[in-house]
Amino acid sequence: MEFLRAHGETVYDQLTSSRSRFVRVEELVLRAADLVPGLVPTAQQIAAEEGYLQRDKSGLEIDQGLFLSAILASPGSGRHLCQAMLLPRSEARELLPRFERDGIVELNGASVRRQGKAAIVTQSNPRFLNAEDQTTLAGAEICVDIALLDPKAEIAVMRGAPVEHPKYKGRRVFGAGINLTHLYHGRIPFVWYLQRDLGWVNKVYRGLALPDDAPPDEFGGRTIEKPWIAAVEAFAIGGHCQALLVMDYVLAARGAFLTLPARKEGIIPGAANMRMPRFTGDRIARQAVQYERRIECDSPEGRLICDEIVEPGTMDAAIERVVAGLTNSGVVSAAGNRRAFRIAQEPFDMFRSYFAVYAREQAYCHFSPALISNLERYWNAQSRKP
Repeated sequence: MEFLRAHGETVYDQLTSSRSRFVRVEELVLRAADLVPGLVPTAQQIAAEEGYLQRDKSGLEIDQGLFLSAILASPGSGRHLCQAMLLPRSEARELLPRFERDGIVELNGASVRRQGKAAIVTQSNPRFLNAEDQTTLAGAEICVDIALLDPKAEIAVMRGAPVEHPKYKGRRVFGAGINLTHLYHGRIPFVWYLQRDLGWVNKVYRGLALPDDAPPDEFGGRTIEKPWIAAVEAFAIGGHCQALLVMDYVLAARGAFLTLPARKEGIIPGAANMRMPRFTGDRIARQAVQYERRIECDSPEGRLICDEIVEPGTMDAAIERVVAGLTNSGVVSAAGNRRAFRIAQEPFDMFRSYFAVYAREQAYCHFSPALISNLERYWNAQSRKP
């Protein structure tokens, strides 16, 4: 860490040609391994552990967390990296003409479809209750990018696809958070957490940044952004509960619930520790994160997060109604109002500083023996097939 504190910015500048190029976190850690041998693991070292259970991995990727923590802790390099993660992916720009022509793009883990004035992003991992993992992450981010880039859509919607689980078979489920089976089986790399939260989640919250401009919000950079509606059916667990905290309007079906079982998982629940107290207050947020408090959407506490409760089976009509309500006078002021809320509640530098700490602490959690113990004790992960 002493090396990173002293030379982190110099390393970052060499990796990004003095910040003239934007490099995403997943590529940055691999380039750093080539530039400074021994600083972080090489692609070959990580590949050598492919197929290992999480408990059998050596913890090489902890050094990635320490490296990214140092980069994010430095205002100059940290802002540049956060801006890099807010740029639209090249795949999204390549797929945009198809979406403009056909009105739909379907990828592994997600799809995006235009419906009237809305672009509807549907997360899909039906075997695992729409949980997020390495197979879904890129698709989800690309679909979010397309929804934001689409010139015909004035607003975006996020919901879950129907799932296969016998208890919910054929029903839509918003999502079960991180795929704990894949986590136990070593299929979720450490950098996945940063790709997700600096990627699609922050894009929903802040919009897309521009490569030829300053960072957004207090630094004045422009963004491409739209209001987002979430449609919660059945439940929003873990990372999917976190997603509600960046939405502009949350619809929830009666009977749906929210949980943040981070303590039983053994990890930090993304940015929920920073964002949830704004909605529920500190006490309820701590109970949710540290004591796995379940929050019914149709309860006084649930209504602090959910704007509206709708009857089961009426979500499609509710989405159409809210889309119309939010767009019938145009959305010219939507981006400005979103930026104003962010400046007051979560400026860009606050986000950067939070994730500087998160990158370090989550790396230790990801390779902790306690994580494995929790997954076996509470989730019976050793008996589940990936």
